[in-house]
Amino acid sequence: MSVAEKIAEKIVQTGYQELPAEALHWAKVAILDTLGVTVAGSREPLAQIVRETLIEEGSRPECTVLGLGLKTSALNAAWGNGLLSHALDYDDISNTMGGHPSVPILPALLALAEQRRFAGRELLLAYTVGFETECKIGRGVNFFHYDKGWHPTSTLGIFGAAAASAKLLSLSTADCARALAIAASMASGIKANFGTMTKPLHIGQAARNGLVAALLAAKGFSANPSVFEARQGFCNVYNQEGQYRLEAMTEGWGAPFELVRPGVAIKQYPCCGSTHSAIDALLSLIREHGFKAEDVVSLEAMLHPRRLVHINRPQPENGLEGKFSLQYCLGRALLEREVILSHFTDEAVRQPEIRKLMERISASAHPQMEWQSSEHFGAEVKVELKTGKTLKAHQEKAIGRGPEIPLPRERLEAKFLDCWSQAYPRAAGAALMDKIASLEMLEDARVLFESFSPAQWEKMKRRSS
Repeated sequence: MSVAEKIAEKIVQTGYQELPAEALHWAKVAILDTLGVTVAGSREPLAQIVRETLIEEGSRPECTVLGLGLKTSALNAAWGNGLLSHALDYDDISNTMGGHPSVPILPALLALAEQRRFAGRELLLAYTVGFETECKIGRGVNFFHYDKGWHPTSTLGIFGAAAASAKLLSLSTADCARALAIAASMASGIKANFGTMTKPLHIGQAARNGLVAALLAAKGFSANPSVFEARQGFCNVYNQEGQYRLEAMTEGWGAPFELVRPGVAIKQYPCCGSTHSAIDALLSLIREHGFKAEDVVSLEAMLHPRRLVHINRPQPENGLEGKFSLQYCLGRALLEREVILSHFTDEAVRQPEIRKLMERISASAHPQMEWQSSEHFGAEVKVELKTGKTLKAHQEKAIGRGPEIPLPRERLEAKFLDCWSQAYPRAAGAALMDKIASLEMLEDARVLFESFSPAQWEKMKRRSS
């Protein structure tokens, strides 16, 4: 039996009754968070380009693109929502996957759920299976895959989207294996495009193409089930011979589910997750000692070298680059004592005050953090004050980085409503939170889309008046 067939067998055999309460809890947390950041992403400059492109393309208006006042085909909606979900780089993270696990999966599932009739528990099961699939494949290819320059959110996320879609469509084992094999030929995304609109494009492509793979497989489209282990297959081409572990892709399925341990990380800052531990460390020093930007002579952040590769940008030129600049993110934390959505506009990044402050902020590789270590999200911050005093703080993991240090519920809800209110009434967001909280009880998941309907907002107003 090939690797794809073994994974497919796991996908088909996993039932809702096997999901522990913890898995359901984290699935609902991740779904809520992803819906919020997708709505907020609809206010980014790239969203108008997406909207114009979809309108010009023209298609059957059956599925919602969040925040754009637009309905389109299922495939186009998966593409559009995938793009928007990652536009802010505010979406959740999986260390195992080496990327953002929910954004390739949920847009594909939302498109199917709006197009057809599925119960909430079917959506939760499909999401969990997709998460498990992309993370198991990640265990087989990372971190060589990540370090080589691939963007795992898309190159591995496409398998999560294909698996989740296949599960929701109740495909057979053979069909699931073909879906994964088809997806392998559409896996793409390179890290050279980080800090540009093309990074979230990777996710739109992964969500759409994962759904395409499942739909084609359901109709008997052929593909090589040995696509992972073949001499010119995914592992040898995307990694290289000797730099992957096929057995890791199927070991320990659901024991526990990846969604539970090591779990999903929820971002509290709208910038690259590699910056978060350093931000937390700096803010803890500010809270403890009360210093301000004008009191600081220099600020040095030391991180794992793997993290530093794509966030060591001393002088970002625009909002997107600012999300991938450790110097900018720390400068904002120092100036504002917070890091929020409004800090990542082009105008904010180009302000003279922050550009001058960044000259005092440096980043380097931590001498005690080895490249091969699997624990690579820690950071140490050292602040030299004008008084001559030097302050230090170490943060092993950012707050929200996993179930052992979860983002408090009130912060999760505040983040969601802040994101939601960028495009929709807060009351509709509160109603959606209630629906997600009891998602497993919904007989028809299409009721979720009522929260995106202006007609429903009018009904809410009348009920509250």
